[in-house]
Amino acid sequence: MKISFFNELNEATDTLVFPLFKGQAIKDALADLDTKTDGLIATHYEENKQFKCKLGDVLVVRLPKSTGHRYAVLLGLGEDEKMSRDGAETAGGKLYKTLKHLGAEHIGVMMEQGLNDSDLPMDALIAHLAMGVNLSAYEFDKYKDKRDADEDEKGVEAIDFISSQAESASNAYIVLDAMAQGVFFARDLVNEPPNVLYPESYAEMVKEKLKPLGVQVEVLDDKKMVKMGMGALMAVGQGSARPARMVIMRWNGGSPDQKPLGFVGKGVTFDTGGISIKPAAQMDLMKMDMGGSAAVCGLMYSLALRNAPVNVVGAIGLVENMPSDNAYRPADIVKAYNGKTIEILNTDAEGRLVLCDTLAYVQEQHDPEIVIDLATLTGAIMVALGTEYTGVFCNNDELWAKMDASGKHSGEKLWRMPLGDNFSEEMKSKVADYRNLGTVARYGGASTAAAFLEFFIDKDRPWAHMDIAGTAWAHKDKPTGPMGGTGAGVRALHQLIVDHYE
Repeated sequence: MKISFFNELNEATDTLVFPLFKGQAIKDALADLDTKTDGLIATHYEENKQFKCKLGDVLVVRLPKSTGHRYAVLLGLGEDEKMSRDGAETAGGKLYKTLKHLGAEHIGVMMEQGLNDSDLPMDALIAHLAMGVNLSAYEFDKYKDKRDADEDEKGVEAIDFISSQAESASNAYIVLDAMAQGVFFARDLVNEPPNVLYPESYAEMVKEKLKPLGVQVEVLDDKKMVKMGMGALMAVGQGSARPARMVIMRWNGGSPDQKPLGFVGKGVTFDTGGISIKPAAQMDLMKMDMGGSAAVCGLMYSLALRNAPVNVVGAIGLVENMPSDNAYRPADIVKAYNGKTIEILNTDAEGRLVLCDTLAYVQEQHDPEIVIDLATLTGAIMVALGTEYTGVFCNNDELWAKMDASGKHSGEKLWRMPLGDNFSEEMKSKVADYRNLGTVARYGGASTAAAFLEFFIDKDRPWAHMDIAGTAWAHKDKPTGPMGGTGAGVRALHQLIVDHYE
């Protein structure tokens, strides 16, 4: 599907789309076309009681052949004063699903047919409608048998947004499209089955995807990590026949003297819980326990696609957490990369062990200006925030303010969660330096997990931890994406870089 922006309508267009705000006069929006059809569209609009012009409402009118088009589609945008980037994308997503169902092939979206002004500038409205269309078109169907598919069914081939502001809308969309491609890469990684995506194959996929774009990719194998003293990460992976890996990605788009921004992702490619094994119900969803690493990979891909003028290092720790006669056990004590020892109380609290070594390594080797980690870390964050908000734990108010603003700009919902000495004390062990589970395990689990990670952050280094356990996976279809991996974190972090570090 090709998305384009033009000043004038292409003659090959088979379907016309007319976005409408609530209260907008239909005669202003479709005056010429309504006249050509003897008031057909206005009649449908007035008689259809379901179409209220609410955000994402759709009304389809079959047009006479004399018009040269097959369909006219009215798209509700809701109230003009409430229009937002996120709202525009929701409307665009619902539009795409309607167009696909209709079998429309070449669509023209008429953006200035009497459309009221809104708080969102016209070029931004157009760009985010297009982004919603793009995100909604994503599918993960590579493993489906397509031999019986209808070869004549073309699907949506082109969507043109028609406006006098086509050029500025197109420029705004360039960044959004790069973000979308990063989201798609992250979604693909999360959606892959664990017999296909495991530490070794994951590392190869990253190299194949990123190196052609100029991203430097280094892979540390299990032998090297053992030699380097990454005892926490290696403990998690030792129960699996799939050896662990760490992948370090470097994008050098900024000046040579610019410190890189650091991003770290948890990459547990399948999490059984290990010896502290999980219940069988919905264990299949644990293929998404590498969602944090997928977000880092998607971010690196999106930055490289648009040749972003910034230096960034991304690192992902990749393991499979399996029970076996060689698996790590509750009561084990392991030594992390920074020399600190950790008492293991639950082998299903493994993500923090992967992250602590990866965080310590990135800080020591790359000295990033800031470091942000992402992980599907705790069920506790889902109890607190549900599945719409990502919990953010941050040791620096200035960094949080930037993340908060960029999250709102990108449409990703972020919510700051508490850190503090009380949580840190919970994670101190009597037999080792730290423990991997709080003393009162049921309470404050998201904060105690974050407090554990903070032990491995250099003093005075701005750091944030994003717990995406609730947002990395969609349990049902949404307007801007199907059930499955969401790519959570890619857009918020890309927007953070655009807004504050380029």
